[in-house]
This record gives sequence, C-alpha cells and structure tokens, in this order.
Amino acid sequence: MKDDVRKYIYGTIVVFLVGVFIWLSIVYVSACGVTLSCNQAAQPVDRTPIPTLIPATLPAMDMSNGQQAASDRDACRVVATDLVGAWVSANSPETDSFQFVDANGNNCEATFADVEPLFNEPNLWNSGSLACVSCHSVDVAISPAQLDLSSYAGIIAGSRRADAESKGTDILGAGNWEKSLLYDFLVTSKADVPGHTEAVSFASFVFAGKPLPVPTPTP
Repeated sequence: MKDDVRKYIYGTIVVFLVGVFIWLSIVYVSACGVTLSCNQAAQPVDRTPIPTLIPATLPAMDMSNGQQAASDRDACRVVATDLVGAWVSANSPETDSFQFVDANGNNCEATFADVEPLFNEPNLWNSGSLACVSCHSVDVAISPAQLDLSSYAGIIAGSRRADAESKGTDILGAGNWEKSLLYDFLVTSKADVPGHTEAVSFASFVFAGKPLPVPTPTP
C-alpha cells in the first residue's frame, strides 16, 4: 500500500515538473524563437530613411547685436528732438561736430551723421514709426511740401522747391530751433499725417554721439 502511495506522489511530482518544463519551453520559443541568443528579446528600434529632426527655419543669430549694445553704452542717451534741436541750433556744416547735453546731464558731441538716421531710418522715433524719407525723398516733384530729407544738402535746401536744383523755404529757422518749421511740425503742431503724430514721445530716446572727456581738476 505504501509503495502505491509513494508511486502516486512521485508520479505527480514528475508530471508537474514536466509540465513546468514544457510551459517554460513554450514561453522561451514564443519570445526568443528557436535560438539560444534570444535576439527577439531586445527592444525593437523603428528606423526610417526620413530624418526626424525638423530643419531650423529661423535666421542665424546676429552677433552684431552685442557689439551694438556695447556701442550704445559708449554713446549718449538723448531725446530725439533734443538731438535734432542741438544740431539745428549749432548751425554747423555737415562734417563739423556740435555739442549737446544728454538725458543723464553729460556733455556730449556729435555730427550730422548721428542726426541723419532720424530722417532715414524707421522705428527710431517710436516702434512702428515711418522713416521721414518714406514721404520726403529726393524727388521733390512728388514729395509732400517739396521737401527732401534724405541728405544734408536736401535738408539745407528747404521745402517748397520748384525742382531738385532750386532752393526753397528754410525749415531750420536760420539756426533758431524753436522758431523753425521743423520744430513746428515735430513738436508743436504734429500734423495728423503718418510719421508726425508718432514723432514726439517721452520714449523717443536714441543713442548718439559720445561723451566729452571730463576735465581733470588742477591740483
């Protein structure tokens, strides 16, 4: 009797072990195939011939911005109309320097080259403001007020000109800034036309010219 029980127990154990072995074999073959290296167990990597990185479309960084910022730190910060007024009041030739006091109270000097961008470049008076030469350009036949603000010679020639070779009405007030037509249009009346209404603002600061050397006190 005891031998029969022992046979049943041993038989059950053998059947269980054989079943476990068969189950493990099935799992291994399903996962790895009929091979000992089990390559199928590695995570599959999807590869396509099309690059997955999107090409950059933004323009390359302009490294001159840092140089411009450094240049601005060396320049004088001044209200745009004050700079124009100092140039008009100095009544100086195109290449001669004139002096002004900037927003920080520093004594500075500049030339017409520092003033000229205020007539020729947009967004200097305010963000979105037009350049003066958008309307007042070389062709006085079609320019409003027959005025050319694109160059020193054009500005000096004045407004209401019959043609490019003739002189017109002085817009600089013979060096008297507050009596000049330019002051009147930029500061006083601010005609309701694009460029004039946006011209004068407390935010209309520009960097121009350079500080004058501070005199060394004599001992």
